This record gives sequence, C-alpha cells and structure tokens, in this order.
Amino acid sequence: MLAGLAGVSTLSAAGSAGAQPRPSNPTDHWFNVRDFGAVGDGAAIDSPAINKAIDHVASRGGGTVYVPPGTYACYTLRLKSNIILHLEAGAVILAAAPTGVAPNGYDDPGPGAGNAYQDYGHSHWTNSLIFGEGLHDIAIVGAGLIWGKGLTRGHRFPDDPPDVSGPGVGDKAIALKNCRNVLLRDFKILQGGWFALLATGVDNLIIDSLIVDTNRDGLDIDCCRNVRVTNCTINSPWDDGICPKSSFALGYARPTENLTISDCLLTGNYEMGSVIDGTWKTMPPGFHGYGRIKLGTESNGGFKNVTITNCVFDHCYGIALETMDGALTEDIAISNITMRGLGFPPLFLRLGSRMRGPAGAAVGKLRRITIQNIVSHGATPQPSIIAGVAGHPVEDVKISDVYFHQSGGGSAELAKRQPPEADKAYPDPDMFGDLPATGFFIRHARNIEMSNIEIVTEAADARPAFWMRDVQDIDLFRLRLPKAPSNFALDQVTGFRSFGGRWLEDRRFDGTVSQNF
Repeated sequence: MLAGLAGVSTLSAAGSAGAQPRPSNPTDHWFNVRDFGAVGDGAAIDSPAINKAIDHVASRGGGTVYVPPGTYACYTLRLKSNIILHLEAGAVILAAAPTGVAPNGYDDPGPGAGNAYQDYGHSHWTNSLIFGEGLHDIAIVGAGLIWGKGLTRGHRFPDDPPDVSGPGVGDKAIALKNCRNVLLRDFKILQGGWFALLATGVDNLIIDSLIVDTNRDGLDIDCCRNVRVTNCTINSPWDDGICPKSSFALGYARPTENLTISDCLLTGNYEMGSVIDGTWKTMPPGFHGYGRIKLGTESNGGFKNVTITNCVFDHCYGIALETMDGALTEDIAISNITMRGLGFPPLFLRLGSRMRGPAGAAVGKLRRITIQNIVSHGATPQPSIIAGVAGHPVEDVKISDVYFHQSGGGSAELAKRQPPEADKAYPDPDMFGDLPATGFFIRHARNIEMSNIEIVTEAADARPAFWMRDVQDIDLFRLRLPKAPSNFALDQVTGFRSFGGRWLEDRRFDGTVSQNF
C-alpha cells in the first residue's frame, strides 16, 4: 500500500519553487525547530520541541516556524495566531502511534459539541495531529508531508488503529475551529485518519495545491465562510474527497457560504500512497471508491453562494447536494466537470426530512441551482437524481450541455418499479434502491429546465430516460435519448414541455398528466 514511501523524507519538492532553507535568526522571525530540540529521526517524539518553537514565536508576535528535512514523530501540535508552519521539502510530520499512557498520546478530545446532532468526529477537534482554535492569521505551507500513520479512521473495524474513544488516540491530521485568515498551501497529506482536514467555523480560508492521499475524508469544510479550494489532488477511496458541511457542531446552525472549489482532481481509484509517490496504482477490479464532492450530509446551517468548476472526477462518485436537516441550500453553480467510471450517478440532488437537529425546525429548501458543461462516461446504471419530499420540492434547477454515458442494462420489470420515499434515510443515491430510469429520476420538484442533454447507455435498457412524479413546470429542450419503448414516464406532472429533441415528437401538457410515451 505504501510502496515507495520508505524514503518519504526525500519526496519530490515539486511546487516548492522559491522555498529557501534558512537558519534561526531572532531578528527576522524565522525559527528552526531543531534549535528547540527537535531531532527529526522518526523515532524521538518531537512534538514538545515543535510546540516550544510555536509558543516562542507566538510570544514574539508571530513569525515562521521552520521544519527542515527530516521525519518528526509527533503527537498534537498546537498552533497559535500569527504563525506560519513551514514544512520544507523532505520534512515529514509523522503522527506517532498512541500508547495510551500520558504524555505519549494526542490531546484529550474534550467534552465535544454538547449535542447528538452529528457524529463523534465532527464534535471533537483537539485529538488531532495539528490543532488550532480561536486563532487568526495562520498558515501551513511548503512542500513537506503530513503523514497520519498513527491516526485512527474512527471506525471500529478489526484492522483499524485503536478506537477513537481510547486515551491518547488522534483521528484527524489537521483540525481548526473558529479561526480566521487561514492559508494551507503546497504540502501533502498521507493517511489522514477520519479527516485529513476538519475545518469548523473557519472564515477566510484558502486551500491551494494540496495532494491528499488518505484513508477516509479528504477536506471537510464545516460551517465556514469565504473559502477557496483550488488546484488540489485528492485520492480518498473509502470516503468523500471534498465535503462541505454545515453541522450543529458549534452549538448553532451556521451556513457554509461563499465557497469556491475549482481546478481539482477527485478520485477513489488508487492505492493509498501511490498518488503521492507518483506510481498511481489502481485499486482491484470492481472496487468503486468514493472520492466525490458532496455538500452534506450534515446540513443544519445550509449552503449558500457556492461555485464548483473545472474539476475532474476519476473512478469515484459524482456530485451530491444534500439538504436533510432543515437548512437552506441555494445559489449553487456547477460547471465544466468531466467524470469517468463513476460508481454512483453523476448528479444527486436531495432534499430530505431527516431533521437531525433541535426540535421544531421546518424542512429546508434546495433551490436556485445551475449545472452546465458536464461530461460523464462509464457511470453506474443508476440515473441522476433530483428528489425532494412531498410538499417540499427541489426548486429552480437549470441543467444544460451535458453528456451522460451510463452502463445501462435495465429490464422492463425494473422500469415498472415504484421506489420508496425514504424521507428519513441516510442520503446516498442508493437510498431508493434500483431506479426505473436511465437518465434522470425526478420526484417532488418544481421549475426544472434542461437543454442540450444527451443520455447514452452502453447496453440496451428498457427503462425510460426520464421518470417523473409530482413535478411542476419542467422544460426540456434539444434532448438526445436512447431509443426505448418509451422515453418518458410521467406521474402527476403539471406543466410539461419537451421540444426540439432528436427522434422525439414535441410534447406540451399545461395541465396535470400521468402517462408514458
């Protein structure tokens, strides 16, 4: 799994142009951790020395904590305001294995968020390799590596590291809470534990040019504002790649908003470690990794003003927008995406009524979404999904200029299936079971517009391209669909129009209809 990493401290310095090793100099606010006792041999525990350097620099008003080449075995490193942690090319911050005996372990996780509205990982921050709370003007930069070898994934599987609730156990490579003005740039994260990054309540956050090659989530951006994620490569076979959330972890509902994700590669198809060392070894045949961009599932505060553009998805899942816990998700623009070998459908837009939060909240809204210039090839037989709940439709969705190639093979029997509502179920595209459509499954939706849409199936498929129920006001223009016994299955659809389609007769129904054609 970690072939080629025996010499991890000599990893390529790609992306480190301009980085210049410098000695300690008390006049220029640049301090070498070795001058504070760090050894860097991979055996000695260096976190006390590095924390001493951080404290010293913070006491002087800020500056750079310089980590030169070497492997620094550490437990929790505690960031301070006005600090740059500079990881030189060849520097490795190695998460040491916990012993359960103080002080040889990660910081105590603390009392948590004080509610049961999210899982353990989203409720604790201090039990991390690198941690900061209530800070401002901080950065982690440089071409070095953060290797979470001693971190747990938060599961309780036999082959996992120690249980996350044990003494001295850490489960996150980097955790930041209630911080502002944060820069994360150029470094690599290997085997990041439950979260390679958990940022909760962080404002003015820039994440640029990271390589994350990890065993669960890549970047979790929770209740954050003014965030830019650019030029990142993320391999996360067993969980999500970039996962904005809006949980109740801060004790109140706070949206994630003003978020841009651009120019990133998401994949779940490569052995952990092989992306960082450049060998790109594929997972065994039949393995479908996660690796996607997903907004949710934690969604108490909602998502507002989000752009996702110029990204590549390689053998993972697609894009998911999920509002389950009473929040507004609105003003989302998605464009210029290529997808290949998806284990789930390209698009999953889900408004549900799980309502995991304080009592009394109303079902949320999922609305004002544009999706354009998307190419997907070799996806699962499952169609893309737009699904609300009765009385609470997904609203105002415009999809244009997409090419969706699906594997197909659906039967005439499957075309007749009536999927369950599953209003309270965990939101994933398989929550409804196999679906009776090849292109789009649309239920409880209003004001949908699609243009220049092509659906292709590799194998013959008896299902219609579009299956709709309880849909109001839908316009379909210039469709190219598989030749099937019927292209549309409508049930309680009001205000339907399809025109300009290849091989399709123009149709318009201003009233409510239930028919196949």
